[in-house]
Amino acid sequence: MLPVLQTVTMTFANVGSLGTKPGQRDAVVAILLRPMAGLKEAGCLLYEVGINDEAPDTVFVSELWVSPEAHRNSLQLDSVQAAIAEAMPLLSGVRGGNQFTVLGSPLT
Repeated sequence: MLPVLQTVTMTFANVGSLGTKPGQRDAVVAILLRPMAGLKEAGCLLYEVGINDEAPDTVFVSELWVSPEAHRNSLQLDSVQAAIAEAMPLLSGVRGGNQFTVLGSPLT
């Protein structure tokens, strides 16, 4: 049985993958790594972009947010909308991932 956690705030995690059209992975990574105005102020605690050479047409993204609402609201930021518009033609439409509430960490 899991211990009962006493937590004041619960962090929201969005961990996923984006399929890219063949040869477009690095272009999508470049778009996602550009500074996005307002992201931190919107409640983004972490935004990490990665690759795996065994999946040459996939980009992996790990995000931590102060809440699910902060994540949802960030999608309306001009900088995020611009990145989405630029990346969409390069994506294959294949997506994967999970969203969950972070209960804690042994690192804190």
